[in-house]
Amino acid sequence: MHSFNEYLASCQQRIDQQLTQAVTFPDNGATRLHQAMAYSLFNGGKRVRPLLVYAAAHAMGCEQAVADAPAMAVELIHAYSLVHDDLPAMDDDDLRRGKPTCHIAFDEATAILAGDALQAEAFQVLIRAQGLSAAQKIQLLDFLAQGSGALGMAAGQAIDLAAVGQTVDLAYLENMHNHKTGALIKASVLMGACCNAQVSSAQLEALGRYATAIGLAFQVQDDILDVTADTATLGKTQGADAAHNKPTYVSLLGLDGARAKASELHQQALAALQGFDDRAIWLRALADYIIQRAY
Repeated sequence: MHSFNEYLASCQQRIDQQLTQAVTFPDNGATRLHQAMAYSLFNGGKRVRPLLVYAAAHAMGCEQAVADAPAMAVELIHAYSLVHDDLPAMDDDDLRRGKPTCHIAFDEATAILAGDALQAEAFQVLIRAQGLSAAQKIQLLDFLAQGSGALGMAAGQAIDLAAVGQTVDLAYLENMHNHKTGALIKASVLMGACCNAQVSSAQLEALGRYATAIGLAFQVQDDILDVTADTATLGKTQGADAAHNKPTYVSLLGLDGARAKASELHQQALAALQGFDDRAIWLRALADYIIQRAY
């Protein structure tokens, strides 16, 4: 049995190989666009969402290869969302993981197009997936669209933008992050589970509870790190949330309260997996990792 770090590294290597193929295009005169897509996809991300796809597929007894397409699809969507979030009209960020953001490295128009093209590629990857039935592909497409669209990630960004300069409460913050971060994390877990055509509605419901808990925990930990880690470790400006007067779990609960919230969510995630056997080892390990990560 691999250690978690070995599993992490092997999955990251696997998904990077897959993604390299996904953004290798014939020369059609749009080289700068293709370069911007690759730049945004290979900028040091931890690949948490593909890891969740692989881990959920493993929990359902699936071969890893069956999960390759959904793992690629969620990371392509994630990459597009970061490109667009960083734009001047959105969060107006110059740094992403210690490197210039896409619109800084290229230009604003190219960044918009790169995000659009990454999103389209995500759905094409799923449609062309090997080893999945048409019914499974439709279910996967549905989960991905839900997680990324007007009921998911895009809604979360809109809710976030509406909160700028406003005083919001904990319920508002949780609703925002359940959409902005949590929706795609939930889609990742459910898509991994759907690699097994026999997955039950009860299993999907339990995995949905797990994903909701770790999705929020991920954000709480992000907010904690924004206060406790330095810029070099974070790969983005330390204290940026406070500087922009953005509401966070730390600003609403205090540092100790935020840490208690993260711990509570961690326990909720593990409790949701009680009905799963040892094959859910990597989902359990990922819940631990999300809480314990230092960047």
